[in-house]
Amino acid sequence: MGLNETAKALEGLQTADTIAKKLWISKRTAVNIIWKLRKKGLVETGYGKRKIRIYKISRIKKPDLGYKGLYEVINKNSRLKIFAKEAHRIHDHKLTIEEAIVRAVETGDFRTILAALGLFNKVKNWSSLLWYAKKAGATRKVGALYDAAKNSMKVRKMDERTRKALKKGKTKERYIIKNIKSKDFKDIENEWNVHIPFNKADLEVYKE
Repeated sequence: MGLNETAKALEGLQTADTIAKKLWISKRTAVNIIWKLRKKGLVETGYGKRKIRIYKISRIKKPDLGYKGLYEVINKNSRLKIFAKEAHRIHDHKLTIEEAIVRAVETGDFRTILAALGLFNKVKNWSSLLWYAKKAGATRKVGALYDAAKNSMKVRKMDERTRKALKKGKTKERYIIKNIKSKDFKDIENEWNVHIPFNKADLEVYKE
């Protein structure tokens, strides 16, 4: 069976185990097939419950229209992967790590923001992050999320000038995700005057 026929047979959401069962092959061979399909641009990878890796398989490679969108930038640079709820491309400019962090915060989506925490280790321009956070009215949210990330993973060190500017900024809403507060990061919440939507257990995925 060729790769196109294989993709047709597996189209949809799969795991290595379901692929192995469907094609009557070993799990190791299934992983090899996934790798080949990914090289052809026919596979997107994400995680389901209990951190099981899930593969979204398509028969047709998606056209490359514009620059990489938010979800692609996150999946390329963060340890935690997510599935895009919809196709997302940017046509007028290349999305930077700094802008992606702020855009993720603006989604108000739990998994998107959780995955975006991994981007803090890729920040190269703190002034740029500050600019986008100010533009979105999310300075304190970004600062608080940075501190939460710093408690659980390796991140780039933020300079004090940026940190102070983020604290001085105005945030329109205390909740990063509506009506969700943290049980573990009360000190960070009090310092930044916003509510962290995660607990330490949620960030364990970054320690694996």
